[in-house]
Amino acid sequence: MVQRRTKRPISEINVVPYIDVMLVLLIIFMVTAPLITQGVKVDLPRGEAQPLDKESKPPIIATVDSEGHYYLNAQGDEDKNNLSLEELAYRVAALISLEPERTVVVRGARYVVYDQVVQLMITLQRAGVDKVGLMTDSSDDEK
Repeated sequence: MVQRRTKRPISEINVVPYIDVMLVLLIIFMVTAPLITQGVKVDLPRGEAQPLDKESKPPIIATVDSEGHYYLNAQGDEDKNNLSLEELAYRVAALISLEPERTVVVRGARYVVYDQVVQLMITLQRAGVDKVGLMTDSSDDEK
């Protein structure tokens, strides 16, 4: 008679299903995390902004007026001719390549369309500007 061997129970845990579940959860969280943060309503704090350092070079000021025209104030003199976004990007890129330490500030009219300010900031980013400041008026006239 042939003697059968009894199978011994395996005392190891199979972790493959746990790894599969973990990877699925990771993908779900990676997809849903950006969607959660986009729809959050934020009340921004109010207060006075700190002025730029007086010893630093004057900033490059990109302006959007209430009619949506773009201007550039690079040397302290306001250019009265409105520019296209492409021409503004070209000029800012040239100025930044000459003096990379200069700051760039966006000055928008009070009632300008928000999309025009965003388009200006995107244009500045494509022109090689790493940081963009927003210019504010510190006058308390209209409270």
